[in-house]
Amino acid sequence: MSETESYSYAKAGVDIAAGNALVRAIAPLAKATRRPGADAELGGFGGFFDLKAAGYDDPLLVAANDGVGTKLKLAIDHDRHDGVGIDLVAMCVNDLIVQGAEPLFFLDYYATGKLENGVAQRVIAGIAEGCRIAGCALIGGETAEMPGMYAAGDYDLAGFCVGAVERSRALTGNRVKPGDVLLGLASSGVHSNGYSLVRRLAADKGWKLDRPALFDQDMLLIDALMAPTRIYVKPLLPLVRAGMIHALAHITGGGLLENIPRVLPDGAHAVVDADAWEQPRLMAFLQAQGHIEPQEMARTFNCGVGMVLAVDESHVAGVTTALEAAGEAVYRIGAVEAGDKGCTVRGGAETWSAKAAWTATHLG
Repeated sequence: MSETESYSYAKAGVDIAAGNALVRAIAPLAKATRRPGADAELGGFGGFFDLKAAGYDDPLLVAANDGVGTKLKLAIDHDRHDGVGIDLVAMCVNDLIVQGAEPLFFLDYYATGKLENGVAQRVIAGIAEGCRIAGCALIGGETAEMPGMYAAGDYDLAGFCVGAVERSRALTGNRVKPGDVLLGLASSGVHSNGYSLVRRLAADKGWKLDRPALFDQDMLLIDALMAPTRIYVKPLLPLVRAGMIHALAHITGGGLLENIPRVLPDGAHAVVDADAWEQPRLMAFLQAQGHIEPQEMARTFNCGVGMVLAVDESHVAGVTTALEAAGEAVYRIGAVEAGDKGCTVRGGAETWSAKAAWTATHLG
């Protein structure tokens, strides 16, 4: 540029018009997530939510935020942008329901070097779909165009969600006791954790991601890996409100071993029987490709169980029936015993490709 040439934001790489066009394009998506307490109008500096209109008397607010991790890199590299918005919502709202909280409203942060509205709209459409599944309103967000911060085509996501629970129904883990049964709800795949290992395996083993998966010839491997995280809110919320669940654990980074102890009181130890459910073929594929020990699987991946419930024996049948009627696959995977706060996962010979019976324990 010459010394006298006029500078502008556009010449610096930021397209304000594209940002405004994106807001106009996604406004109908946000409106589709309306719920009592929120009208989901975009464009202001903040979003309002009316707890009284949502029907709460003595609520506690619960907040969560999260991202999608390096699963985004697979989405970017293979043009699979439609499901990562669901992942983003799921990682937040599943963390709220484990406290007993109903997700009320969601905000997203989308950051990129150069705004590509086609990609951004697909991502945000997924966020709106995740909000619809979870029953929360998309009331706002931020789209940041930052030249020089990201490689061409790259973007990052963060999600923020606020929920509420009546004070008397909050799940804090204090109701968990030895003798409680552990129920597991099936995951929809890898969910949104462990992708640094998945991507390392893909690179080292030379996977052809655009070809049918070895374990499922009807599905491309990339589509199996990119399956959106399952959202468990609506099936669980009525059971939480009915007082039929003592605790919930969202199985994310750290796997079964490290997440279940987060909702246990002192003196309670979770024992999980890996023989109680069939290892999903995708998990068996990952384990075989990486020669991963069963103990490492238990602390890295969800291993087919995305949510764990601690339930009194007297409620097991009712909870199982209700969840199956809502479309969930439910496994009885273990029990809470007296002992040091923590979790033990154990399996027999051949379970998760083990050569002999095995155990893995995490105290915390």
